[in-house]
Amino acid sequence: MIWKEQYIAASPEAEQNFKYMERSLDTISRTKLRLTEIERLIKKHRIIVPPLSRSTLVNMCEDGTFETAGTRPTTIGWLVFEDSFWKWVKDLDG
Repeated sequence: MIWKEQYIAASPEAEQNFKYMERSLDTISRTKLRLTEIERLIKKHRIIVPPLSRSTLVNMCEDGTFETAGTRPTTIGWLVFEDSFWKWVKDLDG
């Protein structure tokens, strides 16, 4: 990590800035989608026609088909991890 040492040597506050950057990169979270966005994506990309009902999507959250943030709806409803949704779409094609 020669570049790190050169960066830190460049200025007195560089080490503090570098540590802040490292902490920021460690806390990147997975993107989450609300069910309304999932409904929109299913309709837009014609993933399943006719699109799934809201109650079916909720059941998919509850039964673990979609990986969600928590085991129950948040104050803004179910939050589904985006990568989990696209994995499900890919699995539909076999």
